[in-house]
Amino acid sequence: MRERLPESGFDVVVIGAGVIGLSIAAMLGKPGRSVLVCEREPAVARGITSRNSEVVHAGIYYPAHSAKAELSVRGRELLYAWCREKRVEAKRLGKLIVATRSEEEAILDDLLARGLANGVVGLELIDAKEISRLEPAVSARRALLSRETGIVDGHGLCLSLLAAAESQGVVLSVESRVRAIESRAYGWSIEVEGAGERIERIDAGLVVDAAGLEADRVAGLAGLDVDRLGWRQYPCKGDYFSLGASSGIELRHLIYPVPQEAGLGIHATLDLANHIRFGPDVRYVDTIDFEVDPAKAADFHGAISRYLPGLRERDLQPDYAGIRPKLAGPGEGFRDFVVEECSAHGAPAFVACIGIESPGLTAALAIAERVAGWVSG
Repeated sequence: MRERLPESGFDVVVIGAGVIGLSIAAMLGKPGRSVLVCEREPAVARGITSRNSEVVHAGIYYPAHSAKAELSVRGRELLYAWCREKRVEAKRLGKLIVATRSEEEAILDDLLARGLANGVVGLELIDAKEISRLEPAVSARRALLSRETGIVDGHGLCLSLLAAAESQGVVLSVESRVRAIESRAYGWSIEVEGAGERIERIDAGLVVDAAGLEADRVAGLAGLDVDRLGWRQYPCKGDYFSLGASSGIELRHLIYPVPQEAGLGIHATLDLANHIRFGPDVRYVDTIDFEVDPAKAADFHGAISRYLPGLRERDLQPDYAGIRPKLAGPGEGFRDFVVEECSAHGAPAFVACIGIESPGLTAALAIAERVAGWVSG
């Protein structure tokens, strides 16, 4: 018989207060259920969430029936609805995936078929004349137009999720890094290091691992063999450059090349103030470093000028870098999100959210919906 959770414990402890952890907390919070969110940083959304392009993806690129495809399509619907209700700024700008060479045109056909198989709406193949009408600065032979792709105020989204969670009694504990997790008959006992090296124990009926770059470490603390399961994360850095104000280049859509081996290629995105930035490139790293090398401008210019011929190298300015937790190592193929309740792996009442890279922001509310189904089921 399962022991009763101690009175001082929480029904659910969510580890990580990025967009994934906050979405889960917001969806799990309700009267009669105690939820704690532990975040190692001094504030929410300081990790992966703070360093992404804030693009709302349509769900085109991913294999049919994969978690990335299903959660992206469902998550986009939930995200736009949430933003309307909570008055978080979001815009459906649309995106052009452009083929600049004849051999790339067949890739667009494949992407259209894949997007339709995934249930993506608002897709259309367009020719060079229509590309020029929509985006005079862009040069391409053919493009796939995705009308549902957009951008969102990522930080505003996280603050709205936190407000929704706290309104339901969810407790946030910042500067709380998880050091140990031990199985108990009632669930889990978690050792947390707080500010000033203060150590405390927290009891939990269920643990949700949404720890971003540390998600594999946290899973390992719970006794999961992340290497055997294929859940080891590989930090992958992407740099961004911004477009100088004197360039004279204007865009109304997001512009993506056809996808590359380890990513979606160096693409052009807009923020909510219509500023243009380019990135990311892809480089696996061993250390966490967010510096952007200005010398990379030449490589960025070479890639971008294929579809934006009016761009000058001097128009590019180093902007920021992000690091994503990829499950696919260098040279490996597609790897899906891990969003899994771990009873089958010997860790009941432990939910692993591992390898949540792009389109994690888009998928966040759908991931939360899936987790909530397990908790309520």
